[in-house]
Amino acid sequence: MATIKHLTSKNSNYAAAESYLTFQHNEYTGLPILDEKGRPKLRDSYLLDTLECGESSFAMACLIANRKYGKNGRREDVKTHHYIISFDPKDAVENGLTMERAQALGLQFCKDNFPGHPAIVCTHPDGHNSAGNIHVHIVIGSLRVRTVERQPFMDKPCDWEAGKKHRCTSAMLRHLRVAVMEMCEQADLNQINLLEAQGDHVSEREYWAQRRGQRRLDHANAKLAAEGQQPTQTVYQTELDKLRKQIYAVLNKTTTFEEFSALLMQEHGIAVKESRGRLSYCPPGRTKFITAKKLSKKLEKEQVLTALSQNIQLAAIIQPAYEQKPDKIRKLVDIQANVAAGKGIGYERWAKKFNLKRWSQTLCLLQEKKLLSEDALDQRIAELQTQHDDALAVVKDLDARMVSLKELRGHLVVYRQYKPLAQKLQTVRNPAKFKEQHRAEFAVYEAACAYFKANGLRTLPDLKKLDAEYQTLSSEKNGFYTRYKKAQIELRELRTAQQNVEAFFRKEERSPAVPQQEVK
Repeated sequence: MATIKHLTSKNSNYAAAESYLTFQHNEYTGLPILDEKGRPKLRDSYLLDTLECGESSFAMACLIANRKYGKNGRREDVKTHHYIISFDPKDAVENGLTMERAQALGLQFCKDNFPGHPAIVCTHPDGHNSAGNIHVHIVIGSLRVRTVERQPFMDKPCDWEAGKKHRCTSAMLRHLRVAVMEMCEQADLNQINLLEAQGDHVSEREYWAQRRGQRRLDHANAKLAAEGQQPTQTVYQTELDKLRKQIYAVLNKTTTFEEFSALLMQEHGIAVKESRGRLSYCPPGRTKFITAKKLSKKLEKEQVLTALSQNIQLAAIIQPAYEQKPDKIRKLVDIQANVAAGKGIGYERWAKKFNLKRWSQTLCLLQEKKLLSEDALDQRIAELQTQHDDALAVVKDLDARMVSLKELRGHLVVYRQYKPLAQKLQTVRNPAKFKEQHRAEFAVYEAACAYFKANGLRTLPDLKKLDAEYQTLSSEKNGFYTRYKKAQIELRELRTAQQNVEAFFRKEERSPAVPQQEVK
């Protein structure tokens, strides 16, 4: 799935852009990484080309344009725009994407969408997070050096006249997302619908805050490990990520919006409000609400109401299994080992009482299930393991089928929604102009048609039948999931009981025998 990201820079040192693309930099500080002689280290692999620069370098071309048109002289002026197109890591394996091919795609993309701007196009084989995704950097000078032919996505003279600055508006970003989708479709690369938000929304600022926080946490944990202490936290969470997880936790166990909002306030102090059909959340310590759009697509009003309705259907099946759940059986404590490690007499007294209760629980469980021999216990554990694995396999299979149906339904809805537009294309006087005016709609429509063709669907299914099949699969999945959870709970209990029995008899074997006095 190719994505596009936009950044701006007010740095008047235009050479810094090329330096960043060709030399290794510390991802946290932004400073160049030096070799043993104090010189910047080149990146291991990259491809770089320039456009609209003539015989000059990118930096010189930008400076000449600034002097010619008298622009970009103030500190607050945006000097360069930086676009990053990241391809799906699977494209390299499944679709034969290479750095050379990605560079060619990036060059053509730059020519089509940023004509007249001095530009650097540079391809890197991997990102800083080592995900294996080939990505293309396109850095353009903000000032256009020549007048270009007007394109359909250009709506003002400043978008094509020389001496004017590049505008990255929401309409321009929408056009670029559509262009990326079309580029991937034509190149047979993996792609998602970039016009709709997908899952959690993590901004550039939050992403780097998480990376820096994780780095600090790793250093602190390394010091604790060197001192022989156990770290209490291994994964750093930003405040927004904590907020998401708290909302998800409440959303998963509520069935009405009133219960959802009340429980959020009761458990986490998070306020929820609805304004103009959109939800916003305010965690404790803040006065300004955060819109759901900035947190996650899953936390918007429509998705929240859908999740609550699904919880109502699952409540009748899953909830009774937890209402009558007995006390959880826990493992026996190794008292001798802990006392030897420095625990005091108070701990020893507590541990003996604790073990007595757990051993009593263990015996009651084994008597209740009539598993009073080692062979019977082993056999029951093996049976439960088989039931657990079989049910889990069915759940995963049904889940995959549901995901496939959901994807098919999404394409079917898009196809039906824009089919009248495609039919109208056959009757208009100027088809090319009409298609360009509705470029985004035709992009998702053609993606749906390509999906049907790739999956050999000549006759499209009925939406109602798809929904009915989805509900059937959902019911089956819930049934097998209940079996899976039931087997998992019993299996966990019996394994704990088995470990307690083994620990008890190991303790008996370790207990020293009372020495007998020698008879003289």
